[in-house]
Amino acid sequence: MSSPNPNIADATVQAPPVNNRRGFLLRALGVIVVLALIGWTAWYFLDGRWYEGTDDAYVNGNIVQITPRIAGTVTSIRADDGDLVKQGDVLVTLDKADADVGLQRAAADLGSTVRKVRGLYSTVQGAQAQLAVQRVALAKAQADYNRRRDLAKSGAISAEELSHAQDALNAAQNGLTNAQQQLQTNKVLVDDTVVASHPDVMAAAAAYRAAYLDDIRATMVAPVTGYVAKRTVQVGQRVQPGTALMAVVPLHEVWVDANFKETQLTQMRIGQSVEITSDVYGGAVKYKGQVESLGVGTGSAFSLLPAQNATGNWIKIVQRIPVRVVFTDPSQLDKYPLRIGMSLDTEVNLHDQNGPTLAQQPRTEGRFSTDVYQNELAEANVQIEKIIHANTAGQQ
Repeated sequence: MSSPNPNIADATVQAPPVNNRRGFLLRALGVIVVLALIGWTAWYFLDGRWYEGTDDAYVNGNIVQITPRIAGTVTSIRADDGDLVKQGDVLVTLDKADADVGLQRAAADLGSTVRKVRGLYSTVQGAQAQLAVQRVALAKAQADYNRRRDLAKSGAISAEELSHAQDALNAAQNGLTNAQQQLQTNKVLVDDTVVASHPDVMAAAAAYRAAYLDDIRATMVAPVTGYVAKRTVQVGQRVQPGTALMAVVPLHEVWVDANFKETQLTQMRIGQSVEITSDVYGGAVKYKGQVESLGVGTGSAFSLLPAQNATGNWIKIVQRIPVRVVFTDPSQLDKYPLRIGMSLDTEVNLHDQNGPTLAQQPRTEGRFSTDVYQNELAEANVQIEKIIHANTAGQQ
C-alpha cells in the first residue's frame, strides 16, 4: 500500500495554527471593544455627562429701526446696506422748509407773548397809580364834605350844597373801590412771576420747543454704532412717522439663542461657561460664552398659533427651550465677526452648579439705551432765553 501524499499531510499539520491565530484576533477584538466600552462609560460618568450641546443655535441681536418722528419728503440718504455708522451720524434728511417756517412762527409768537406780558406788568403799575389818585380824590372829597357839614350847621350854606358834597364823597369812595378791584385783577395775572416764568410765556416757549424739535427731527441720526441693513427708503419718498426706513445692527452686541431639549436643562444653570463654534469658521474658532438666562417657555408656547394637544391622537414630542448665551470675550467678535441669523454649535459646561435656573433679582439699569436724543432741547432753551431777553430790553 502506497504512503499518503506528503502535501496533504503538511496541510493537515499546519491547519491548527491558522485557527489559533483567528481565535486570538477575535479575542483581542473583543477585549478592545470591552475596554472601549469601559473607557467610554468611565468618561461619560466622570466628564462627558457634564456637557450638553446643540446645533440648534443662532446668532441674534438688536435690530435698531430708523423711523421718522415727523412727516416729510426725503431729500438725502447718507448710508446704505453694509455701511458702518457711528452713533450720531446723519442717516436720512427730510425737507425742512415747513419745519423752518413753523419754527419762525413759534419764535414770533414767543416774542409777541413776552411783550404782551410786559404790558400786564405795566398795567399793574398804572392801576397802582390810579389807586393813589383815587385815594387823594377820596381824601379831598372827605375834607370838602366835613367842611360843608360844619358850615351847614351854622346855616352858611344850603342843604343842597351839602348834598352835592355827599354825592362827591360817595363817588370818590366808589372810585377808590373800583381802583382797588382793578389793581387786584391785574395783580392776579402777574403775581409771583417774572416775564420768563409767566404762564403765557411758558406756553409760548413750549410751542417753540415743539417747533424746534420738528425742525431738528428732519435730520435722522444713528442711535447706536453699527452696520446699516434693510434700507427701503428712497429719495423723494414721502414718509410718515413710524415708517421703517432702514435698520442699524450693532454687531458687537450680539448674543446666541440656543434651543436645548427640555431633557438637557436638568443641570443647566445661569453663569455656566459655553463653548461656541460657528459654521462659517468651523472648529478653527471657538468663542467663549456664558449662559445668561434660561427661557421661561417653549418656542411653541409663544408661537402665533400655539399647539393644541387636547386631541385623541396626541403624540408626546420633546420640546425645546431657548437659552440665551452671551459672548464673554468681545475681542473675538472683532477678529471673527458674526452676522444675525448665523448657525452655531454650542456646548455648555455643567460642572458649575452654583448658579440659579432663573434670575433672582430685577435689573436696576436699562439693558439697552442711547443718549443721542438727550440734548435735543439744550439749544432750544438757549434760543428761548435769547428771544425773551431781546423782547424785554433788560426789564423783568
